[in-house]
Amino acid sequence: MPPTDAANPDTGGPCLSLRRVAIDTYRENVAYLHRDCDVYRAEGFQALSKVEVRANGQRILATLNVVEDPRIVQPHELGLSIDAFEHMGVDNGHPASIWQAEPPESIAALHRKINGERLGREDFHAIVRDIAGHRYSKIELSAFVVATNRGELDREEVYFLTEAMIASGRRVDWHERLVVDKHCIGGIPGNRTSMLVVPMVAAHGMVCPKTSSRAITSPAGTADTMEVLAEVELPFDRLMAIVREHRACLAWGGTAHLSPADDVLIAVERPLSLDSPGQMVASILSKKVAAGSTHLVLDIPIGPSAKVRSMPEAQRLRRLFEYVAGRLGLSLDVVITDGRQPIGQGIGPVLEARDVMRVLENHPQAPQDLRQKSLRLAGRLLECDPDVRGGDGYAIARDILDSGRALQKMQAIMAAQGQKPFDHHHPPLAPLSFEVLAEQDGVVTGIDNLQLARVARLAGAPKVASAGVDLAFKLGDTVARGQPLYRVYAAYPADLEFARQCCQRASGYTLGEAQDMPHVFVEF
Repeated sequence: MPPTDAANPDTGGPCLSLRRVAIDTYRENVAYLHRDCDVYRAEGFQALSKVEVRANGQRILATLNVVEDPRIVQPHELGLSIDAFEHMGVDNGHPASIWQAEPPESIAALHRKINGERLGREDFHAIVRDIAGHRYSKIELSAFVVATNRGELDREEVYFLTEAMIASGRRVDWHERLVVDKHCIGGIPGNRTSMLVVPMVAAHGMVCPKTSSRAITSPAGTADTMEVLAEVELPFDRLMAIVREHRACLAWGGTAHLSPADDVLIAVERPLSLDSPGQMVASILSKKVAAGSTHLVLDIPIGPSAKVRSMPEAQRLRRLFEYVAGRLGLSLDVVITDGRQPIGQGIGPVLEARDVMRVLENHPQAPQDLRQKSLRLAGRLLECDPDVRGGDGYAIARDILDSGRALQKMQAIMAAQGQKPFDHHHPPLAPLSFEVLAEQDGVVTGIDNLQLARVARLAGAPKVASAGVDLAFKLGDTVARGQPLYRVYAAYPADLEFARQCCQRASGYTLGEAQDMPHVFVEF
């Protein structure tokens, strides 16, 4: 057992033996010391204080947890959470030292923001550098997120925050005049238009390097759904090679290190259920500019259970996006779309992959709303091409889809990323299921996006890719009492029961008269 007062050969500080503690702390470095550790007592550490760990020429900042169970760490050991241990790049037992961490340089700027002051460019760059360097505790991160919530950032501050987030990570240069992307602000289940838009514009010859997130609060992200069809966790160099050869990719963005401060902030925003306009603009635009995009089509869905619920709110958000994009030199086309209901029939990775492949194959059961929305978004992107006349994009996109060229491009992308077997005619759905029946005759006048997303998540999606909700009716459809509105799929009895109880409280469907249907004034 090594003595704790021995000198660490790497740092000269008191020596402890590193131990990997198998706890996933989700983007937060956590260190563990035993209460009887000599270093813990001598240095006067406190639980949840910020510490610096040094070993093997590496240093990380971490939040300290104090334990009493020697099965977690013994008095001569220094434990690190999974991500923190991997960052050090050493084996169990490697000598390490632990020190009190200096407060982050930007802490004074953070306090000024908490007090409601306006911050300048250098303040935001300093704060974001410290966030990307994991120098903030979760408490300090939460304070920053709350202080920059609704109405607390003016538009120039949003620009400074976005610029700082771009500077915090890698920035890709494709050496192309035109690099396009499409993004939706989220909140609409089944809205898998990216998986159709990308192969359509790539088949036209445009570069579209699509890196997407996994679901955080939704039943499926683009990366989760694409993972049903192909590998999405790819080394950055391989992603670059795929894009150069095929003009596109559909991959998870986590390996690319684009705007890393955003990944840290998201880990705090989601538990707080905060999605302020300023943070949303900075998050989306920083990732797109860092990924090398020159032109972006942005989808803002509007509806009673969407993120944006009124046209004035949508227009305010559009103006903020346009201002920041203009300052960054990014060409932006904002499209306000119908967000009153889910897009497509399936909610959950396997069901959404089925819908996407049916649209690509021009299958008779392909969901028409997913097809039409994807064609229109692809059309807007195609019109970024100076050789395409304004208004011609939709027809070109339709020709690419109907001719099978989009399917061929998608198959090439899947093969390059590492294709997985998937039969969309008989998708591998979870074995347990139940139907939710209409309790009366009527017309579908409302579908609650949030409730159906909740049901799909309780059923196991996205962690269980084969779980989810398969819709039978959409807005305006006539339903008879006793007909199934949708079917819920789950892999485990407990998940099935959680979803069933949620459906019993509220089905998510409203039935009434045709004239009761909410109208929404959108661009398509």
